[in-house]
Amino acid sequence: MGTESAPLTAPVPGPATDPGLDAWRELPIKQQPSWSGTDEHRRAVDELAALPPLVFAGEVDILRQRLAEAAKGRAFLLQGGDCAETFEGATADKISARVKTILQMSVVLTYGASMPVIKMGRMAGQFAKPRSSDMETRDGVTLPAFRGDIVNGYDFTEESRRHDPARMVQAYHTSASTLNLIRAFTQGGFADLRAVHQWNQGFRANPAYKQYESLAAEIDRAVRFMEACGADFEPMKRTEFFAAHEALLLDYERSLTRTDSRTGLPYDTSGHFLWIGERTRDLDSAHVDFLSRVRNPIGVKLGPTTTPDDALALIDKLDPNREPGRLTFISRMGAPNIREKLPNLVEKVTASGAEVVWVTDPMHGNTVTSANGYKTRRFDDVMDEVRGFFEVHDSLGTVAGGLHVEMTGDDVAECLGGADPIREEQFDDLYESLCDPRLNHRQSLEMAFLVSGALAARGPRA
Repeated sequence: MGTESAPLTAPVPGPATDPGLDAWRELPIKQQPSWSGTDEHRRAVDELAALPPLVFAGEVDILRQRLAEAAKGRAFLLQGGDCAETFEGATADKISARVKTILQMSVVLTYGASMPVIKMGRMAGQFAKPRSSDMETRDGVTLPAFRGDIVNGYDFTEESRRHDPARMVQAYHTSASTLNLIRAFTQGGFADLRAVHQWNQGFRANPAYKQYESLAAEIDRAVRFMEACGADFEPMKRTEFFAAHEALLLDYERSLTRTDSRTGLPYDTSGHFLWIGERTRDLDSAHVDFLSRVRNPIGVKLGPTTTPDDALALIDKLDPNREPGRLTFISRMGAPNIREKLPNLVEKVTASGAEVVWVTDPMHGNTVTSANGYKTRRFDDVMDEVRGFFEVHDSLGTVAGGLHVEMTGDDVAECLGGADPIREEQFDDLYESLCDPRLNHRQSLEMAFLVSGALAARGPRA
């Protein structure tokens, strides 16, 4: 998490006091719980405001520098993790499996494309989910929709579905535990590049595993050669790993915003990287206003209805100084739209002189319902959107800067297809997601090889 050289500066105690950070309270806001103004809400907010930061300003600054390199084509962003984390799922085994899969993917990308990979998890904060409807009806009973563990429970009962602000405090502590484990894994030898064979996640019967083993053998040979030459492998024993989530609950984000003691500027210390979703990116909205005022790198999800004027206005609001690494556009067009909708956006943004990181989210635009009633995605559609993303940037001479996927290190069956194909009949036993379907570890590795090939064909930028 971060690097040894990151200045882990102590923030000014308590939430940042800049009055502009509360301007969002007077603006239109979507996707918020119904707890505002209650005594429970005030107690939860006050408790969060007194807790230590989850990440440090120095780490955030390093990430901004890394993303500036990705915008220029000299690094690549790999962002992966659960659609929605759960309190129950924050176990050492599940966290290590997720980190291990991201490390495997990053090795494939780094070795195949000969460029640094910025590793970022949808982890340690991804507890809230936007919903298309406030309410859910089953068998004539209507209750509030499940909005993620940070708001309410998944069980379809009145007590479980109640919006409970104390869950924000539980989300904080669960995030802190997750970050502790991630830091231990990535800084304590678990991420040692010489352990690539030990990161095997059970691919032996899968074609992607054979590719991975071949690549791991090449790395082994290179490492042995370098050891024989007396190379120092100390830097290979650890890796940077950053935490990201959708900044959906502004009560939570505001309470964890601190003033950096070095600069006097506000940082949202709930995570290194925060993004604004497709449903909450209106220019005059509370979410855009609040995130425009913190120093974190910011992402924005752009769906197929996004116009060039929308994108340019978001740049003016979120990155008025055109600061490299500040703004990331995460396109989620859907496979049928990517080649038609993305080029105009990229052309107009590039012509404006803005230097954003272009990232593909090939998951959210490709959701369908299976014949047996499960929300799913077809792996072929997901892969086609990734191919389309690279084709668009290759044709325009612009930079395909990253990949944003919902994935897990577990052996689940949620997305159809893949080289070791997942079938609908497996859903009854192996479908675990409470919200959106995720790639399993085998499918994630297959995708990494596809992206690695596309990056290798492009070559690193000077």
